[in-house]
Amino acid sequence: MNKNLITAALLFVFCYTMVAQNAMEINATVKVESKTIIVEQTIVYKNESNTVLKDIYLNDWNNSYSTKSTPLAKRFEEEFSTKFHLAKSEQRGFTVITSIKNENNTPLQHQRLKDHIDVIKVTLETPLQPNASYSIKLNYQLLIPDATFTGYGFSKTNDFDLKYWYITPAVYDGQWQYYSNKNLDDLFVPKSDVILRITHPRNYKVSSELDFNAANSNKEDKTQTTILSGKDRIDTYLSLKKLPKYNFVQTDDFILISNISEKGLQGPAKALLTDRVTRYLTKHLGTYPHKQLLVSSIDYQKNPLYGLNQLPAFFRPFPNDFQYELKLVKTALKKYIDNILLLNPRKEHWLSEGLQIYYLIKYVEEYYPDMKLIGTLADIWGIKAFHAADLKFNFQYFLYSMEVARKNIDQPLTTSKDSLTKFNANIAVKYKAGVGLNYLDQFTEDIELPQLITEFLQDNQLKSITISDFESYITSKTKKDIRWFFTDYVNTRKKIDFKIKSIKTIGDSLQLTIKNKRDNAMPISLYKLQNDSVTDHLWMENIKGTKTIMLPKDNTEKFSLDYDNVIPEFNQRDNFKAIKGSFLKDKPLQIRLLKDFEDPNYNQIFFMPLVEFNNIYDGLTLGSKMYNKTMLRKRLNYRISPQYATKSRALTGSTSVYYTHNIENKKLYDITYGLAASYESFASDAFFTRIRPSLSFNFRDDSDFRSNQRDQIMARYVSIKRELGKDATVLIDEPDYGVFNLRYTHSNPGIINYSKFNTDLQIADKFSKISFNYEFRELTKNNRNINFRFFAGYFLENNSDPGSNYFSFALDRPTDYLFDFNYLGRSESAGLFSQQIIIAEGGFKSKLDTPFANQWMTTANFSTSIWRYIQFYGDVGLVKNKYQNAKFLYDSGIRLNLVEDYFEIYFPMYSNLGWEVGEQNYDQRIRFMFTVDPNVLLGLFRRKWY
Repeated sequence: MNKNLITAALLFVFCYTMVAQNAMEINATVKVESKTIIVEQTIVYKNESNTVLKDIYLNDWNNSYSTKSTPLAKRFEEEFSTKFHLAKSEQRGFTVITSIKNENNTPLQHQRLKDHIDVIKVTLETPLQPNASYSIKLNYQLLIPDATFTGYGFSKTNDFDLKYWYITPAVYDGQWQYYSNKNLDDLFVPKSDVILRITHPRNYKVSSELDFNAANSNKEDKTQTTILSGKDRIDTYLSLKKLPKYNFVQTDDFILISNISEKGLQGPAKALLTDRVTRYLTKHLGTYPHKQLLVSSIDYQKNPLYGLNQLPAFFRPFPNDFQYELKLVKTALKKYIDNILLLNPRKEHWLSEGLQIYYLIKYVEEYYPDMKLIGTLADIWGIKAFHAADLKFNFQYFLYSMEVARKNIDQPLTTSKDSLTKFNANIAVKYKAGVGLNYLDQFTEDIELPQLITEFLQDNQLKSITISDFESYITSKTKKDIRWFFTDYVNTRKKIDFKIKSIKTIGDSLQLTIKNKRDNAMPISLYKLQNDSVTDHLWMENIKGTKTIMLPKDNTEKFSLDYDNVIPEFNQRDNFKAIKGSFLKDKPLQIRLLKDFEDPNYNQIFFMPLVEFNNIYDGLTLGSKMYNKTMLRKRLNYRISPQYATKSRALTGSTSVYYTHNIENKKLYDITYGLAASYESFASDAFFTRIRPSLSFNFRDDSDFRSNQRDQIMARYVSIKRELGKDATVLIDEPDYGVFNLRYTHSNPGIINYSKFNTDLQIADKFSKISFNYEFRELTKNNRNINFRFFAGYFLENNSDPGSNYFSFALDRPTDYLFDFNYLGRSESAGLFSQQIIIAEGGFKSKLDTPFANQWMTTANFSTSIWRYIQFYGDVGLVKNKYQNAKFLYDSGIRLNLVEDYFEIYFPMYSNLGWEVGEQNYDQRIRFMFTVDPNVLLGLFRRKWY
């Protein structure tokens, strides 16, 4: 009887909301064995606009997994992930629509959008008038995708973590706000009253933010129907598991449901910390409008705290309670704000994400004011000496936001979330937004910004708003001009960069001039220091170019800009100026062992001991490196690295200086000037000196930072001098030389489709030549790798010594006279190191009888998959030497593509030499590619984030 009353009450509420607002009734039956959910659904959509609607758009994000060409699949490809592309069809998931009807059971025309396969356009039988409602009945079947793709879906343990699984209406605010799933957790839906009846096996349990109403068991088919409901909901997450690990903590504010865990932390301690978190949320964000807030470990894993706290538990330098508390508060802040602040999460994401970081900053300031960036490591002897040990925990938000700014790949906060690079979307933009709100908080001294934000959130809870509403509200409360925040800081890539230009003593006053090095209207704080202690501060506003002020002369010894590091300033190294003394008085010289974080109070020089393996001739090299590079990139970088080679017993080393000129909002985004010099072995008791000045121009699509497409024009002059010792095992068949090199490169290095083209011009005293190189790779839809490379080289002039092939085009192993390639043994003609291959010039793998061309060469290299990383390769080419006919050459074999471009092994089979497998010493014909440069290997990581 009670169950019938509950159902009747829910139906009454649902019927009432049919005219009151949006509502959804969902009847879902879960089939675990087939990973399917059969759904009968009714959507009541209310037209809250002044427009008559002829169509309604529905979000069907489960169907975003259906093919390898959906926007979601392309998103995985852009971030260098092949897990979705290589998955089996049954792992993906899709939606089959059986019928879409109106309340009179009349079928409605519907279609999936061409460019948005996970959006459905439904044409109404009769237009929907303003303030009227329309009922749509749907029948469909869901095949749930594997959870390995996004964290949501069907897990290996046969459990379900479901998000964006049932069909929902899109938002209409004058135009339809629909878009495709791109694994950004940003579905934009209108708030709705929801009734969910889900039938599932009795050994499974449902966890959800929705209110639990009833559960009816059916003993005959061993199923159970769980009934849930909720008012004004936008969250679609539901967990269906055999052994759910969710803990329910009843607090004075609401019930917090969570499966976030931390080893070594017991239940009572978690409950106390949870209560503190909920009180903080309620105090600053307003009363939560629902009974329950659910935060899952998936939520945290998709938006973790990046940094040292992600290290393995046994090495983590933070207390367990702090670790757990920060996980919980960060995840709960996001979920809480997303559920009450109804902004467009794709187009207006910066405010909700900025508020999350802003309140996370305030939380640490309130409860953990002394927590360091590196945690307990800051107390260890030796590490204490580093500037990293001085930095507060909240410094990380400035650090990560400045990481992309220094690399000239930062994006405006207003950029649509799907247009942000992964690093910007996951980290930098939300951190910059949070730091920016803190900056605004400090600047607006006539108001209490935290209190105003709380009032704004309470007044607009569960209301459809825009960023403009927030801007108008805050602007109306302060007498200060804060337009700069929403125009320059939020809406552009403009950097904050000031310096104290000069200080002059005039009578009993000080004349202070501050220069704004950028074109913006952002303010800067000015501090007066005495004995390194702050005596006073003021805000400087509206500085266009320079601004001069007069201050009374007192006991101030030094002035500083942004002394408390509140402002995300691009360059803090020129923020100090002493009233008396030299530039060393402004910033003393500091010499540190090992790389450290940038300390703007000092001119820093770093020393690092070096232990490296250079090549088989130098062997193990011992030395040190003196440099100025810090954790954040600088424009000017220098390095001096003297080393002692233990095998050649010689003093070797290198030095370099580079300056990078960043250009914003242009296709030409980077100009780099450099000078490098080195002294190394190239054979036993044989050394070379290389001096290389260079200039490079780098281009990109400034309208699409996610594009991997790049263009570069590089000009350099390479001067080579060689010397032989008495025990040298090589001869020099060409005198010392200098080569002017001009190169253009166009690249688009995608993980599914890869292409690269370059043309290279070299001019020297004895020769001039030009070459073209084109590479193409594709991972086809049937998971076959296809690789193709074409090379053509031609000597414009060649007056090299007769019989010398030192400058010739090489078929299988370039001589590398510019010393660009990382050969382990560049002068070896026999033995293991002679079998190292670097795919350049001819790109052949077999060592044939015509290994060089002193007139022209053209070759083509091809490979394709046989099974997984095993591939077949084939090379063909024409080689032309002076006074000889062109020769047609070919080879073929098996390629083990273990890590493409980094670790590969080639087994020659058939070539001009015949069947090579049957020849003697076949093991000496096997070639390998192996890269040991850590910077090259780090590129595998960087390409996924930048």
